[in-house]
Amino acid sequence: YLDHVRCHGFYPPFLFENGEIVTIAGNTRKDCGKNTENMHMSPETSHAQRWNLEGKKQYSQDIFLEKILSFIRANQDKPFFLFHPTQLPHGPISIPKVHPEVADNPNLTELEKEYASMVKMLDDHVGIIISELKKLGLEENTMIVFASDNGHEIYYAQAGRCEKPYRNLKTGKLFDNYESKYYSDLSGDVFNGNADMAGLKRSNLEGGVHIPLVFYWKGHLEKGKARTEVVTNYDFLPTMADLLKVPLPVSKDGISFLPVLLENRKLPADRHVVFGSNLGPGLVMNDGWKIRHYRKEKVFELYNLPQDPQERNNLIQKNPERAEKMKTILLQECGGNLENGVNRAG
Repeated sequence: YLDHVRCHGFYPPFLFENGEIVTIAGNTRKDCGKNTENMHMSPETSHAQRWNLEGKKQYSQDIFLEKILSFIRANQDKPFFLFHPTQLPHGPISIPKVHPEVADNPNLTELEKEYASMVKMLDDHVGIIISELKKLGLEENTMIVFASDNGHEIYYAQAGRCEKPYRNLKTGKLFDNYESKYYSDLSGDVFNGNADMAGLKRSNLEGGVHIPLVFYWKGHLEKGKARTEVVTNYDFLPTMADLLKVPLPVSKDGISFLPVLLENRKLPADRHVVFGSNLGPGLVMNDGWKIRHYRKEKVFELYNLPQDPQERNNLIQKNPERAEKMKTILLQECGGNLENGVNRAG
């Protein structure tokens, strides 16, 4: 895609391949077929817009899947690295057909069915990619990694049902993720997309930053084994360099967690990961203690995640020494200024 704005549409009139523009036949929409996300639009108008397929011939994910399979086939006899930053699932909702597994579900709105279909398509595409690796005899020589770039977001809001701006449907009040934290059961999110955690994308609560991370490598990694160590996406490069025995020319913030994967080793209890958000920065230690800064009120909160995964009990008053130590680390990670941990982008 040319830019971030266009990749919110799923019917691009052109894409780039190896630096060259490739026109996509049948896709004529300058906005890449991007739909309007407006929960106050009437369901009839919204539905008509989403399913108006004029100028929307080829769905981007079908194009990418075919390119992925072609790339694997072309490189099957030599080492390769393939990165697929999928658009699925993302809004505004757009899908060429509703998945049969959800089409007749009476508990879902039309928007929710379409969003669920985007999730199902991603699941199906992962399965197709793995099947291709199996067919080519590459399954035991290919490590597959699946991760998200941020926590859950709502793209299927409707008035009276999981609204945006996000509000507590029981009280009618907006969530501020400080005095009133977002939880799926309070917002009416039928999918419970943040797995009962607090907050969503853009927040420094667990629902905004705690993401899936799955490794699959047949014959090398124990099937179905969960790990509880705290790692982050910026650990990926050092981990892959360690696996491939490639020295890094410069130091990185991340560490290799290859021993965690291959030998189920434990990381040091004081190992920490740090992250920014629209609300401010946060930090989690490998022993499960977490501190976050809520910028608007200029306050810190301290949680013990193994005991309180929903971040309901702020323990900062009961653990002043631990809090001060973690504040110091967080401030250092922010270069001496907590404003450096504020994400001002969407």
